[in-house]
Amino acid sequence: MGHRLSKIYTRTGDDGSTGLGDGSRVAKDSLRVSAYGTVDELNSTIGMVLAADGVDDAIREALTQVQHELFDLGGELCIPGMAMIEDQDIDRLEQVLDGFNDPLPPLKDFILPGGGMAASCCHLARTVCRRAEREVIALARVEDVRPQAQRYLNRLSDLLFVISRVLARASGHGEVLWQHERRRKA
Repeated sequence: MGHRLSKIYTRTGDDGSTGLGDGSRVAKDSLRVSAYGTVDELNSTIGMVLAADGVDDAIREALTQVQHELFDLGGELCIPGMAMIEDQDIDRLEQVLDGFNDPLPPLKDFILPGGGMAASCCHLARTVCRRAEREVIALARVEDVRPQAQRYLNRLSDLLFVISRVLARASGHGEVLWQHERRRKA
C-alpha cells in the first residue's frame, strides 16, 4: 500500500470522474468502474451472508477467503494491466464447490431464493455475482481484461448457489422449490 487515506473526500470526483489505480481518470459510469464497483457490491453482500446466524465455520472460512480474492479482483479491474486473480484461485473455488456440493442430493427442480436469512443473503450474493460477471464481459469487449476475472466470477456464482443450498438445509427452513405445476390448467 503506497498511500493511506487521511482525508476521505477529495472533491476530485465532483465532475463525474474518478481515478483508477494507475492514476488515470475515467467517467464514474465507465464500464471499468461499473465492473469493479459491482465486485465491491458483491463483496458487501458476502459480508451480509457472514453476518447472518447459522453460518458454519467451513462456509465462513471459504467466504472470508473469497472476500479477500474479490478485493484482489477489484484491484485488478481498477488498475488496467494488473494481474491478481490466478488459475489456482479458480481451481480452489472448484475444490471448495465440490466439497460442499458432494453431500447434497441432486436437484430435480429449480429452487427459489429463500430458505432462511443466511441462504437468502447468499442467493442475493449469487445474483450480484452474475451481474458482476456480465459487467466484466462487457468491459472485456472494449478493453483488455484477463480471462481469469470472468472465470473466477463464473465459478464463484456456482459456489454461492451451492452454499445457498447448504445454508437453507442447515437452517431447518429447507430449499424452496419452484412449483412449476401450479400454472397447469385442470
